[in-house]
Amino acid sequence: MIRRFLGAVQFLTVLPVAAKTVEPGRAALFFPLIGAGVGWLGAWLFLLFDMAVPTQLGSLLVVALWIASSGGLHEDGLADVADAFRSGRSSDRILEILKDPRVGAIGALAVTLSVLVRWQGLAAVSRNFVPAVVASQAVPRAAMVVMAWVSRPAGSGLGAAFCASVTTPVALLAAAQGVGFALWCGVRAAIPMLAGTTAIVILAHRYFHRRIGGVTGDCLGATSQLVECFLLVFLACANCYS
Repeated sequence: MIRRFLGAVQFLTVLPVAAKTVEPGRAALFFPLIGAGVGWLGAWLFLLFDMAVPTQLGSLLVVALWIASSGGLHEDGLADVADAFRSGRSSDRILEILKDPRVGAIGALAVTLSVLVRWQGLAAVSRNFVPAVVASQAVPRAAMVVMAWVSRPAGSGLGAAFCASVTTPVALLAAAQGVGFALWCGVRAAIPMLAGTTAIVILAHRYFHRRIGGVTGDCLGATSQLVECFLLVFLACANCYS
């Protein structure tokens, strides 16, 4: 279990891990927990910043911390997907672009919008602040594991290996953690949170399989970003679950 936990830390964060770890599919058991830890740290830093700087600035600093903590892993996936998936492109061309390390204009715009949405969403969260922020980071990681479990790998690389190695018990336990962190926000908030997350995963799954026959690591990262944006927008709307 320690090797699985360290594998999750190694895959999802920039923290150095010297010990031998396992493949991402087995480490995925702890992905929601790592996300919860990142969210918990962000929530308490936000409350600390709020005593010294304006709320908007504190929110931006926390989002920057989240991006730095993962090395921009999910943002990179979102940018690549935004650049690659254009109407009329063949699956081979899409996969070729996904492998290109350069970021195009559409990818840069997608990441900018993602940062803006999360920045403003976080600044507006007012109810159950710590549980809400923790869930905003844990649930997307759980969604990423479930997405990998129900999808076929496309192309080759780390994402394909991840999809191929996620087992049913790991996926179900990761999903259960996501549900648990959502319920921490209260049942009235958790139901739409989980319904929206499920809808995003289903729609993304259908879209990626239709276009390229499966998913890559970039597709998983982009899905995680979409779920995170949705959650922070929803949690910022106190009237939506009051």
